[in-house]
Amino acid sequence: MSTTKPNKELIDQLRNDDQVAFYLIYDRYFKRLYSFVFRYIKIEADADEIVQEVFVKIWESRHKIQNYSSFESLLFTIAYNTTITLLRKRAREKKYMEQVSAMQQVNNAPDVIDEIHYRELNEKVKGLINELSPRQREIFLLSREEGLGHEQIAQKLGISVNTVKKHVSNALEFLKSGMGNALIANVLYVTLFFS
Repeated sequence: MSTTKPNKELIDQLRNDDQVAFYLIYDRYFKRLYSFVFRYIKIEADADEIVQEVFVKIWESRHKIQNYSSFESLLFTIAYNTTITLLRKRAREKKYMEQVSAMQQVNNAPDVIDEIHYRELNEKVKGLINELSPRQREIFLLSREEGLGHEQIAQKLGISVNTVKKHVSNALEFLKSGMGNALIANVLYVTLFFS
């Protein structure tokens, strides 16, 4: 859809909401604007998006366009400014992604250390549980691993609630003393057995 109508006539029609005039202007300038933008942006999809945005802005501000002689300059100025804005945004995104990546690499090291501490602690706890008397171990595992309450354990084993409480209390004291005072061990211990 090409036309030989001068810009002045097309812009007058555009200012009167003439969509055909808008498409004629689009057809006249699209390729030149695209080539101009592509020199900066080097990505076809981005260049196309920027040119589309230029024409959206022209349509939205069509009633304000007054100087016919500078219309072409207006188009290229909008294209340039939109391109620079996108380039700055991409630069910020790239910098942000690099920072996130760097932080993830730093943060991964403690995760590995925590995993090692957790495994060591878990092995130690299992070893200590195996040192409990058979009855104490049975009651403790019913309480902590199966999540049964004191009354449920008492019913299941046919013993009194007080006996269950005593066994659980003694088992916990034994485990606490066996764990030592290391802060990380105690924190993980509480997480594993008191929650």
